[in-house]
Amino acid sequence: MRDRTKNIVEILTALLICLFVYAAINKLTEYSMFVAQLKFHPLFKYFAGLLAWIIPAAELITTGLLVFPLTRRTGLYTSAALLSSFTVYLIVMISTNSHLPCSCGGIISGFTWRQHIVFNLVFLALAVTGILLDKRKDKTAVSFSP
Repeated sequence: MRDRTKNIVEILTALLICLFVYAAINKLTEYSMFVAQLKFHPLFKYFAGLLAWIIPAAELITTGLLVFPLTRRTGLYTSAALLSSFTVYLIVMISTNSHLPCSCGGIISGFTWRQHIVFNLVFLALAVTGILLDKRKDKTAVSFSP
């Protein structure tokens, strides 16, 4: 059971790594557009340039945490925190009826706000599942120790 749980955690982690690397690379390669989109938001316009570096940096740092087994659980928690904050932002956009451009890149930028929320919630569920399974893996390892 431990091997199966470990494999599931590794698959979930790989999916999160792909998401964050993809998102960060898109933001950095389309930096000017990303900054311009952030400037449309009334709360972000004054520090859009800073946010345009902080967000992809946070995504890449999270990726680094996910890559290494010793920091994986921290990476899973960080993934959940990032996805939660991005999802709250999207919900606020829908709630305020703001017609702001999505500052995401690539395929994700074609999503509607609601599709993006569902997408984020799916990946948030993957992160939370990874956290729970990673904790469970530790408990079963302790209980099977001689």
